[in-house]
Amino acid sequence: MLQPPVRRAGVFTLLLVGTITACLVAIGLVALTSAQTGGTGQDPFTLNVILVIRVLAEAGGVLTAGFFLFAAFLVPPQESGVLSVDGYRALRAASWAAALWCVAAVVSVPFTVADAFLRPLTTFSDLGRLLTLAFELEQTKAWMLTAGVALLLAIAARVTLMWRSTPALLALAVLGLAPVAASGHSSSGGDHDWATASLLWHLAGAALWVGGLVALLAYGRRKGAHLGLAARRFSAVALTCWIVMALSGVINALVRLKISNLFVTPYGWLTVAKISALVALGVFGYFQRERGVKGIERTGSGRALVRLAGFEVLLMLVTIGLATALSRTPPPDHGADNPSTVELRIGYTLDGPPSLSRTFVDWRFDLILGTAALAMAALYLLGVRRVRNWPVAKTIAWLGGCAELVLATSSGIGRYAPAVFSIDMVSNMLLSILAPVLLAMGAPFSLALECKPKLRKWFGELACGRVAQLLTHPATVLTFFAGSFFVLYYSGLYAWSLDVPLAHVGMNAYFLVTGFVFFWAVLGLDPFPRPLSLAQRRKMAMIAVPVQALFGVTLLLTDTVIGARFYGTLGLPWTSDLLEIQRVGGGVAWGAGVVPLLLVAAGLLLNPAKAEVKEPAGV
Repeated sequence: MLQPPVRRAGVFTLLLVGTITACLVAIGLVALTSAQTGGTGQDPFTLNVILVIRVLAEAGGVLTAGFFLFAAFLVPPQESGVLSVDGYRALRAASWAAALWCVAAVVSVPFTVADAFLRPLTTFSDLGRLLTLAFELEQTKAWMLTAGVALLLAIAARVTLMWRSTPALLALAVLGLAPVAASGHSSSGGDHDWATASLLWHLAGAALWVGGLVALLAYGRRKGAHLGLAARRFSAVALTCWIVMALSGVINALVRLKISNLFVTPYGWLTVAKISALVALGVFGYFQRERGVKGIERTGSGRALVRLAGFEVLLMLVTIGLATALSRTPPPDHGADNPSTVELRIGYTLDGPPSLSRTFVDWRFDLILGTAALAMAALYLLGVRRVRNWPVAKTIAWLGGCAELVLATSSGIGRYAPAVFSIDMVSNMLLSILAPVLLAMGAPFSLALECKPKLRKWFGELACGRVAQLLTHPATVLTFFAGSFFVLYYSGLYAWSLDVPLAHVGMNAYFLVTGFVFFWAVLGLDPFPRPLSLAQRRKMAMIAVPVQALFGVTLLLTDTVIGARFYGTLGLPWTSDLLEIQRVGGGVAWGAGVVPLLLVAAGLLLNPAKAEVKEPAGV
């Protein structure tokens, strides 16, 4: 049964009014701040168009993520795993939102080029020249990548029928917000690693909150059968998102703004306005939980929830306008000396050559992977509290893996890794082998199934998918784990990632994920999507050993410095012999990579009785 046109028009009208208001807020605030700072020289028409496009793009992005969230986790699918009518409607809405996101991203490219050169778009009569400039600017390349992601999501949302695909689409939608965010003010200057990471957390929280609330509002207006369940689930998501937004917003503001400039600069005024809006949203969220959700549970009516959600959506869209204005307003000068080349390239300074003492003293917390490690440890301990007689050894192993992750990314190892090849190889071995071994020994999926038996159905749906079966095939797992080192280091991807800090963080995350999947399959301590015999797991471990050894030897014998241009521009006096440092990295890859793999292979060969095979997930 189709939704009533009046109710559908009501949500659309609310979004339209809110989006127009957000555009007006962004244009008005930028005009006001430009007048305060004496203007920036941009063509007014180009600037206003960019602001409108940015609002539309952000609105499209958060709505895409929100409707995918709704289809993936807020309403249940059918027993067969096919999306329910509610989930299918959410994907249709996500498709339209992704199309808006894509169009806004494409239109943004020529106007961003014009804005970068402080010229009206009409002066760029040569289309070829315009495209050439677009491929040279970081911001336009980010917009083009975003357009590609949005187009893929728009198409995928139209053809997806099975629930198991929706979590991956949700993850891609959230990741699609990263390229443009990483190319703005936060990506330049000192502390840009913290600024970019905190902004990404902020955007992810906002996308899930704003978009999820719009999806819930649309569902509530048509009085969906699972409104109570969807509201309870979203309430937990919203609270988490608000906490993430608050913490990340404070960190980002502290990086870019001194407290003394909070009330005396345009950037500070906009920050105060955004903080006020966030506090107001927190109040709305509280009443949403206290009145809206409880009203559904008590009376079965979602009227209070819909009314509160409508006001909250309008305020959220105004906040998007504030954020857009903030992104176009340069932060105030802190009055500090010009940052060094090292600080500009990696985000912070280095006090001297790496040493054993600095490894354990000179820390810099990684806001992305470090935060993920703390969250993983906390969630695991919460699960252990709910399960009786959970093995202490598995808990110690999991916490040890989380500690290894923090050590690799946030200690002196993580601090020096972007600037020293050999230290970066130490970090990569921790992330790809040592931490994943311990994490796999923690058997997190078994713990999750013990805590929430209902998750077995979700795991089963995900495990039965063709993509999951392909990605967990022994040949695929082995290729991604052992072969990736050769591809990343010798294809130019590693050297490229050095110039793009966010890409380097993504590469670290890739090492962690592929390493965990490999040892998840090989150790056999946790339910795996496809059954693997002991002989298959032994073979995988035995093949990985010589491949890893070959990679280390190849680095030792290579005469060409990988990433020479980047390391050379840092100008560090204690990294003059880049080839020797690379050879040390080769030795690290050989020793720290081969030895743990040999131990795992020996364990499978010598203790077959303990190398048990768990049932596939969901069976």
